[in-house]
Amino acid sequence: MRSDIRIMLPVKGQYIIDTIRSAGFEAYAVGGCVRDSILGRQPEDWDITTSARPEQVKELFPRTIGTGLQHGTVTVMLDKEGFEVTTYRLDGEYEDGRHPARVTFTPDLREDLMRRDLTINAMAYNDREGLVDLFGGLEDLESGVIRCVGNSLERFGEDALRILRAIRFSAQLGYRIEEETLEAIGQLAHTLNKISAERVQAELVKLLLSPHPECIRIAYDKGVTNVILPEFDKCMETQQNHPHHCYNVGEHILHSIQAAEPDRILRLAMLFHDIGKPAVKTVDEEGITHFHGHAAVSADMAQEIMRRLKFDNDTIREVSRLVLYHDYGNGLDANKRVVRRAIYKIGESAFPGIFAVKRADIYAQSDYLRQEKLEKLDKWQELYEKIVEEGECVSLKSLAVTGSDLLAAGWKPGKALGGTLQKLLELVLEHPEWNTRERLLAEAEQIRKDS
Repeated sequence: MRSDIRIMLPVKGQYIIDTIRSAGFEAYAVGGCVRDSILGRQPEDWDITTSARPEQVKELFPRTIGTGLQHGTVTVMLDKEGFEVTTYRLDGEYEDGRHPARVTFTPDLREDLMRRDLTINAMAYNDREGLVDLFGGLEDLESGVIRCVGNSLERFGEDALRILRAIRFSAQLGYRIEEETLEAIGQLAHTLNKISAERVQAELVKLLLSPHPECIRIAYDKGVTNVILPEFDKCMETQQNHPHHCYNVGEHILHSIQAAEPDRILRLAMLFHDIGKPAVKTVDEEGITHFHGHAAVSADMAQEIMRRLKFDNDTIREVSRLVLYHDYGNGLDANKRVVRRAIYKIGESAFPGIFAVKRADIYAQSDYLRQEKLEKLDKWQELYEKIVEEGECVSLKSLAVTGSDLLAAGWKPGKALGGTLQKLLELVLEHPEWNTRERLLAEAEQIRKDS
């Protein structure tokens, strides 16, 4: 017990603990909320562990939901806010490397804490006893160490997802993984094939959005990515002998993720932007490597990987579009006409993200022509902002005439009408000042006469 550690529990959480204790049971805040509070962070959720059985908890509160009764969990509802209250438990044998075959309730807090994954997640607290830290979690927090509770092979053998959680917490907190824990990750990495794609996806995204996404390198070194993202392993084995690059493909990807803001779509785009390079690599007679067409291949692979990992369709569409066009325009001198056409090609909603992707890509390359690349990118962005500010037309939706206008002018529905609208847009992309109803109707009439 550490009575010198004080944590400010939320009023509702304190009420639940007091209510359970008043009925003669033990109750503590437990897990991540305790860890985050000690670190001075605002917990997202407050979980409570108790010696009371689920049915006893339900009797103490007027509104409860049996969210996981088979595992001892009851959600107590207070003013539309839910708090998970879980009975102390022992997990039976993990037959599938994911779930315990059975759960046994226990009156012993120590036994409950012993089954948890990491020492920093195995601390409990209430205002009467203070901090209950039986496995050195506080010391590991102070030392910056990620360590399993008890035997690492046993903890990871019970639930392989804990392997990804250990790496993810290392990335989020900037902590080193203790040697025995790190060795166990390598030994049991292959068991991640038992974990659902949805759970893998969730941990991967949290890792990518962390302050240290480069911890993916640990996953590679210990064989984790070979199971969950084997395409990345090929990137780590693909060299880039080219003036524009100073890292292999995988290391370039890691540096580009670090250079990007912690936005979900952006960091996923950086993870996948060069994922297709190993498939298209060529070497010229001077030994220089080339990756012609890698953007399109990477976009296709990004879609395939994200579908495998059960990402939603909107994410797949947004990320793969950024991947497809991450190199677009690199060889073009910027002017408003070129930028308007680029916006039209890439899409108005996706286009702003291209600047962040390109900037992160540049910072992950060699110093060769870096300043020139950044200045050129700034010019593109400046022109883009002027185009937006001046309201220039870059798509059919901002064209001054519509299909209805052409129908009213005597056009018949069909391909000719659609084709005419497209031709009018092409004219406006070249001459934005032509985007008036009168001018475009006159141009449409000329197109009809010429056809």
